[in-house]
Amino acid sequence: MLKLSSDPRNIALVESFVEQVVERYKLSPDVYGNILISLTEAVNNAIIHGNCNDQSKTVQIQFRRHKDCLAVRVSDEGRGFDPCSVPDPTSPENLMKIGGRGVFLMHQLSDAVEYHNNGSTVEMQFKI
Repeated sequence: MLKLSSDPRNIALVESFVEQVVERYKLSPDVYGNILISLTEAVNNAIIHGNCNDQSKTVQIQFRRHKDCLAVRVSDEGRGFDPCSVPDPTSPENLMKIGGRGVFLMHQLSDAVEYHNNGSTVEMQFKI
């Protein structure tokens, strides 16, 4: 488990954590890339949107292996959100907007995404 204070500079710590997991489970470069991008987006959202950049709040990252799948769980201390209310970044009116693609990328790059605790926890699953 990795626990980070809600400082955007801590996102840099995610990569070395993912590299350790990749080494431990001997994951392919494709899976590594998908996990790294998805996890970076989830942690970024947790820090900025969930914890509102409040450095007294933390973001927790956990990895669990289930047979042929690796589950990555990111939890923040915010109130959560409704994933269905996130605007579609592929809609014409959103194509030129900066930001707003994190949840979309997480869904595209992982094999399954589930939200828990009213949206303050996201779990992404990757087949390995």
